[in-house]
Amino acid sequence: MKNIFLACLLFFTLGASAQRKKVVSPVVSATSVSPKPDSIFKNLQWRNIGPFRGGRANTITGVIQQEKKFYAGYTGGGVWSTIDGGISWKNISDGYFKVGSIGDIAVSESDANVLYVGTGEHAVRGVMTSYGDGVYKSVDGGTTWKNIGLEQSRHISEICIHPTNPDIVYVGAQGTVHGPNNERGVFKSTDGGAHWKKVLYINDSTGIASLSMDMNNPRILYAAAWEHRRYPWTVSSGGKGSSLWKSVDEGETWTKLTEGLPTNLGKMGISVSRVNSNRVFAIVESEKKKSGLYRSDDGGKSWALLSNNQDISSRSWYYMKVYADTKNENIVYVLNAPMMKSIDGGKTFSNVKVGHGDTHDLWIHPKNNNIIGLADDGGGEITYDQAKTWSSIMNQPTAQFYRVNTDNVFPYKVYGGQQDNSSVIIASRNNMGAITERDWNFGAGCESAYLSFDPNDPLLVYGGCYQGYIEVLNTKTNEAKDIQAYPSLNLAIQPKEMKYRFNWNAPIVTSIHNPKIIYHAGNVLLKTINGGFNWEAISPDLTKNDKSKQGPGGIPFTNEGAGGENYNTIFYVKESPLDANTIYTGSDCGLVYVTTDAGKNWQNITPADLLESQINSIEVSRFDQGVVYISATRYKFNDYASYTYKTTDNGKTWTKINNGIKNDDFVKVIREDNKNKNILYAGSERGFYISNDAGTTWKPFQLNLPIVPVTDLMIRDNDLVAATAGRAFWILDDISAIQQNASFNSISVPTIITPKNAYKYGAGNGLPEKNAAMGQNAPEGVILDYFLPKLGEKDTLNLAIISDQGKLIRTYTNIEDANFKKYPGGPSAKTKLSDNEGHNRFLWDFRTDDLSPDVNGAFVLGSYSGYAVPPGKYKAQLKYKKELVETNITVLPNPNIKVTNLDWQEQQLLLENISTTISNIHTTVNNLRGIKKQLQYYSETLGKIETAKVITSAADSLIKKIDTWETAIIESRTQNGQDVINWPSKLNVDFFHLKGLIDVTDPKVTQGVKNKLADLQLQWKNEKEKVQGINTAVAEFNALYKNTSIEAIQNKW
Repeated sequence: MKNIFLACLLFFTLGASAQRKKVVSPVVSATSVSPKPDSIFKNLQWRNIGPFRGGRANTITGVIQQEKKFYAGYTGGGVWSTIDGGISWKNISDGYFKVGSIGDIAVSESDANVLYVGTGEHAVRGVMTSYGDGVYKSVDGGTTWKNIGLEQSRHISEICIHPTNPDIVYVGAQGTVHGPNNERGVFKSTDGGAHWKKVLYINDSTGIASLSMDMNNPRILYAAAWEHRRYPWTVSSGGKGSSLWKSVDEGETWTKLTEGLPTNLGKMGISVSRVNSNRVFAIVESEKKKSGLYRSDDGGKSWALLSNNQDISSRSWYYMKVYADTKNENIVYVLNAPMMKSIDGGKTFSNVKVGHGDTHDLWIHPKNNNIIGLADDGGGEITYDQAKTWSSIMNQPTAQFYRVNTDNVFPYKVYGGQQDNSSVIIASRNNMGAITERDWNFGAGCESAYLSFDPNDPLLVYGGCYQGYIEVLNTKTNEAKDIQAYPSLNLAIQPKEMKYRFNWNAPIVTSIHNPKIIYHAGNVLLKTINGGFNWEAISPDLTKNDKSKQGPGGIPFTNEGAGGENYNTIFYVKESPLDANTIYTGSDCGLVYVTTDAGKNWQNITPADLLESQINSIEVSRFDQGVVYISATRYKFNDYASYTYKTTDNGKTWTKINNGIKNDDFVKVIREDNKNKNILYAGSERGFYISNDAGTTWKPFQLNLPIVPVTDLMIRDNDLVAATAGRAFWILDDISAIQQNASFNSISVPTIITPKNAYKYGAGNGLPEKNAAMGQNAPEGVILDYFLPKLGEKDTLNLAIISDQGKLIRTYTNIEDANFKKYPGGPSAKTKLSDNEGHNRFLWDFRTDDLSPDVNGAFVLGSYSGYAVPPGKYKAQLKYKKELVETNITVLPNPNIKVTNLDWQEQQLLLENISTTISNIHTTVNNLRGIKKQLQYYSETLGKIETAKVITSAADSLIKKIDTWETAIIESRTQNGQDVINWPSKLNVDFFHLKGLIDVTDPKVTQGVKNKLADLQLQWKNEKEKVQGINTAVAEFNALYKNTSIEAIQNKW
């Protein structure tokens, strides 16, 4: 009763204060620019929804001294570690690395605390390839990291550490993939990376693809040099610089190895056996009849081709890794698609079954060759039985997504194509807990898919694949149908010979204005109005159509005809939200076109100073006609600057808007806020930016989003949804705080933000937490953002939730209850109100105040949490000193549940009834326990006094009555959740149980619940009558005691 009185007193206090000074929080206008929006909105947190299906890992290594510990490096996901053999993984590079792309990881065999990581993936693709910034080192087992140089090497393939001296380290730098640079070759450090010396250099187009140290004699090293370059339209793998080298003096001098090898070489991998130092394996790209596995048995002096099996040398630029077994000189592994193994020294090979087909790195335990770590396009996996079984790849949120789309149903779903896997449709939230495999399924198309649909009715999902394949998936029947405009396999066909040239990630777009209209972009823009049964080309070729750049996808040895190198294609399509006839396209060769008459006429509006580039994305304003933003990239031309432009006159003039974008970073996507045209969000290769002046200036806005390429952005239900190339999908829930503090000002007075409408859905989570092992669910409740001045140590802050009828629903304070003590089955500590200076984010979970009182020490199988309120209008009032600010709240029902207001009213009435009954029960128990305590005192104190026997006998009898009564109400023997099957639940727990059954998002109460509740209420009525008998006995005891002239106990009744 005391707690209820305090709650009412608090409501009275807030109400009185509101009468004195009531301020409705204003929307802050954009008047000035804060330099650090990260600090202004410091408590906004992204949540990672997954999927927890691994993306491409380039490297993996184990720890000799700890067989369950491994490290894996991903294309954009950074460095991860497992200490349980792959059961779970944890990122260990966040907060230290400035890039997410990892090429190699090496752990010192003599000191497991020393790790070196080379950044920049070595399996260089035409799409989804990011670059690094040198070498990082840890001396504490990966807890902390420091960049130790070679920043311009861009891509590092291999690191070798001296077996007994971790300060001696060699780096195989592959170098820039899209052009020449000099920071490539073999680098050596003898002081742990403090200084580096280039010890092998071929030319500015040749780097090191593989480096192997003789662990029996670390003076000896082998290096595979690779001359290569990726143009936007082809991959060149091979040239005069490709060659094998050997050093016998710790890398100081090198000898070229040629005897028995082809004259013309491409990419190669090399591995020297620990078992027999004279045995060296090389996987060699050359002309097809000479490609394959070579072996030397004289330390590299001469070589022989042992296997020309195409399974070990196809698609050479992507694979070409070889690994000698650590215990058997005749076992050798070659990584390709698939992983291959030889047990006869490399003469014949067989397929090794693994979790994913595309394999890139292998680590074999030096002392136990049953223990192997594998890095592949599905992530990191580990075997302890020499590849018979592998750990799961479904526990790594390192997926690479090209684009993101969302539907407009509740809860909305997130769609995208996951590189190296399939397309994905995943729930943004569920009502069961974490987001797991049960919450996602395959979408249309394949790994490179754009996904498109009617957002309000996403039954039919259109998805693409490379070479222009497109299908429609019926998500109800799970049937997919090909709907290509001109069905063509096109694999290995030169693009100049194709009817339509399609990008690897060819755009598929549903019209904003008419969802029956679907666009599919090749080199021309195709349109269908009947689900793909007929297509019409509504444009001419909207690219440069340079035939010289439409040849083979790979040269000089290996063609790459999957479609990743198709050039002169449309890369992006965007329809104007304001005009259905206005459509913009951007090509992978740098052209921007617009039509304002639905495709009858097209105009080239490319910025005059924009060089050949990839138009990565286009954003068309929903506020102002003619305002367009483009994000162009030139990294495929070895230019890592950002080329972002804005036009306000539909492309007649353009302004470059790069102010604030970091050097060596480029924006991939810009999205305009849905409520404030001056706020722009930008995803870049190395992070995230925000602008509050329509792009004139940009500020980093990383928050807790990891450093990873952000490939696409979308706003849905006022959430910001991000696709990343290496860390799956992320959601920033409710961006109202940004929209309503558009100035990015530090606010020095209490200010509360009006939140977005919140849906009752059930389950869910609290606010996002770090290091989630599964996809993070949305918060269940109303997210409240507010700003505060700096509070004094003893200052009180209060938050009240009030219904539209003025009823006090919930109260919070920033003052912790110093007297609270937790015990099994008891109430939780009251949620402390966040009171940080500046921005705070707090979650009201839709619930009333917690049930009280509890019965100290009594285990309850149930929750003391208050019950969830119905949909409706509420207010949040924040009170600090004499300032009271408030905002309106709207709680919405789950639209998928069809109920009436009467259903909600009945549910709430029953929940209130049950909560009051529990409170009464516990109050009665506590009161009787108080009486019992007094009786025990008299019984013990007067027990030896002969004249007081009548008193002690009466006290003992009354104690027995109280105990007998309580055993029907409270089960005091239960101590934990297992005990509930040992001791039957009693009346209070039965009420808690019913409360839990009724307190759900579907308010309809079953007749069974009503019948049970009626029985419980009758039982409680009978028990209350027994309490009256106890009260009578107490009065009689007092009278008896008074007749003995001894002061009697005081009955609270």
